[in-house]
Amino acid sequence: MKSIKEQFPEIKVLGRTSKENPYVLFWTGSRYEFGAKAANLSVVLKASFSTFEQWISVLYDGVPLIRMPLCQGENIIQLLRNRNPETVHNIRIVKESPVMPGDGEPYIELTDILSDGTIEAVPEKNRKLLFIGDSITSGEGAKGAKTEEDWVPALFSAVDNYAYMTAERLNADYQSLSQSGWGLLCAYDNDLRHNMPDTFKEVCSIAYGDGPKREIRGAEQPYDFSRFIPDAVIVNLGTNDGNGLTMPAFTNPLTGETFKMEPGEKELLSEESKRRFIEKAVAFLSDIRCAYPAAEICWCYGMLGNPMKPVILEALRTYRSFTNDAAVRYIDLPEAVGDSYGARWHPGKRCHEKAAETIAASLEPYFSSLGR
Repeated sequence: MKSIKEQFPEIKVLGRTSKENPYVLFWTGSRYEFGAKAANLSVVLKASFSTFEQWISVLYDGVPLIRMPLCQGENIIQLLRNRNPETVHNIRIVKESPVMPGDGEPYIELTDILSDGTIEAVPEKNRKLLFIGDSITSGEGAKGAKTEEDWVPALFSAVDNYAYMTAERLNADYQSLSQSGWGLLCAYDNDLRHNMPDTFKEVCSIAYGDGPKREIRGAEQPYDFSRFIPDAVIVNLGTNDGNGLTMPAFTNPLTGETFKMEPGEKELLSEESKRRFIEKAVAFLSDIRCAYPAAEICWCYGMLGNPMKPVILEALRTYRSFTNDAAVRYIDLPEAVGDSYGARWHPGKRCHEKAAETIAASLEPYFSSLGR
């Protein structure tokens, strides 16, 4: 029996996947895209999770028409019914919910397409972006009422999200790596294990949580950076590191190591906390540059306030002093205020739109200089 890749080579998969399982999606914003010339078409999606259901959005010709949770196991979803069989529709199936660490084996997999027509290839875009962030980049709170406080997948959105919106404004393909609560050095609760740089070199190490590395459809494998080469890398980290100042120290139950982001007497951070943050930032920027030698690196920050800005700027200066890397910049993002807040005291759709406008305006001259 032919694999889905052999049956439908026209399908574009955007998001980190392993070579052996190219249709298995892990990260928020990962998606399938294809053209459909058919009267009737259904997709078969496998959803794997334990407690937190996987959500998807389906966009037709750029417009979202379906948003739904998937059931565990096989889901047959009709996307076209009694349509004009001569019209080609652009279909995007976007993974809306993030990885929930330790929640079984969290992923979505496209296993079949049932259609009375044909699947058409969609063109590659000549601009590519990579976003790396936390709950903001995961779109936490972009859906739901402001009064919502529950931490559930329904309140996340990869479409009402500045990463998706920035890519649309710049007519770019993109990847996104993000995790709610995680930071550059530590998580909001000072857990040093929960930092985004340590996930960078694998497909999706978050999928197997804090336990030992285990096989989850290639999530544990080293990522092949040549599979998607971004022109610009947008890092939006620092919010949760700053939140650690208000939280108690965290003790790693496996090692006994205790850590806390400590305030300084005259500055936001103590000398030790600042040193560790800057060292982690410099190392991460170096890893990004090693993976993508020609990319513009943009550190974007501020959607939930900007107390960490001075430390981030110092980290960028330190990195430049070591490397003479001029292709690194800082971008202030608009802060969520008033009606631009969403659920769970996170940025809402309006704040995401403003952030996308800001990043796109900053990057457009760069792309124009590349002739793209």
